[in-house]
Amino acid sequence: MSISRRKFLRSKGALLTLPFFPSLVAAPKRGPKPSKKLVMMYVPNGLVRRCFFPGEEEGALPGFVGGFNADKTKNQKRVQNKPGIYPLELTSTMQPLSDHTRDISLITGLDRTYKNGQDVHAQGASCYLTSLSPVQAAEQGIRHPNGRSLDQVIGEHVGGSTAFKTLEISCNGFKAPKESIHFNNISWYGPDKIAPSIKDPKKLYDRLFMADSYRTHLDDVTDLMRADAKTLAKKLGRDDRETLGEFMEMIRDVEVRITKMQKLLAGADIRIPKDEILPRGEYIKLQADLMLLALQMGITNISTFMVGPERWDATLLYEGIFDKPVQHHNMTHNQKGDGYKALQKIDIFHMEQYAYLLSRMKTIKEADGTSLLDNSLVTYGAGLGDGATHQYYDLPLIVAGRGQGQVKQGRFIQCPSGTLNSNMWLSLAKLMGVDIDEYADSNGVISDLWT
Repeated sequence: MSISRRKFLRSKGALLTLPFFPSLVAAPKRGPKPSKKLVMMYVPNGLVRRCFFPGEEEGALPGFVGGFNADKTKNQKRVQNKPGIYPLELTSTMQPLSDHTRDISLITGLDRTYKNGQDVHAQGASCYLTSLSPVQAAEQGIRHPNGRSLDQVIGEHVGGSTAFKTLEISCNGFKAPKESIHFNNISWYGPDKIAPSIKDPKKLYDRLFMADSYRTHLDDVTDLMRADAKTLAKKLGRDDRETLGEFMEMIRDVEVRITKMQKLLAGADIRIPKDEILPRGEYIKLQADLMLLALQMGITNISTFMVGPERWDATLLYEGIFDKPVQHHNMTHNQKGDGYKALQKIDIFHMEQYAYLLSRMKTIKEADGTSLLDNSLVTYGAGLGDGATHQYYDLPLIVAGRGQGQVKQGRFIQCPSGTLNSNMWLSLAKLMGVDIDEYADSNGVISDLWT
């Protein structure tokens, strides 16, 4: 019997795509080479840079610019990078990545020029993957790709074989907006054409696994699929039966967690930002696991993952970190004295979610026996270099995964200060197989990224 990777289990309108099963392929035993994947994780409000960048933790506290305007940061004394490749050092904020030192590289020196005309936080998020502000684009007569984010450009070139060219995910649990969409979105189909992210785990689940994304079904998908799965299991080898069991268990676990989250929300009014009822870690991990299922099953190869919105000034529950919900953005502007130490706890919390994602990707095996992380590039970054000063230089960036052997990891790459972050986006596009020579205002690639 021959079966493609895109085998489905169906029942009552539900649609579940299965992983690849080598035992159902006549020959060879190993499956075809997997597709390359790209995940871009975005964290809001910058980071405490002194705790993130190597060599800065014992230095003087950063200055606080009056009015917190990014265009005033040019008056600050800036530490210039010494370009080169160095051994990777895990700073205190990066400690959650201690099990992944061979899988990641830290890249510094990346800048994006700030241009007045849009709030610093709004521009940080909405222009993160376009690399040019609307004003800059107008001045230079550039329409695309500014206004069309990197994920969409890559998805258009390499996403034709998947159900969704791109997948946009958000972890902002509030129903009503507190800020404009520019604070709460990093993906754009084109100028002012939002690629809406999915923030409700149930809606994301339905979009991925239901023939009709918005239909109502009474039973869990795994209940509906059980008989069909048992029939298929009889045709599988031992290893593949274990894979099917693990896969179905993962789906079931996601469903149970969605149900739990729905119960939490049932008695809470989240239309107006106030004490957030959703535990941040549980929420982020649930969204991450749904994304991983989509990548594992070939539903998409390109995904953006926005951990939270910029500014927003809403209290959020960081379970296990603080006794009560806190305001992330407000804390970024109260870093004097030991204030930065409390804020760093959120940075570490976010880093733990990134580490969770990488750990899960290592355990998921692809058709040829390699891991999902082996075939992926997974970035972690922010649109602001420092949340206190709103600086647009030294944007933090970590790149994980080997991109099928194209990227050498375990390094600290210091680019010359002032290197355009659009050069990094151009590099990622090329690593993903997109044949373009420039992106936004790029003037080259980050050649040290390649093996």
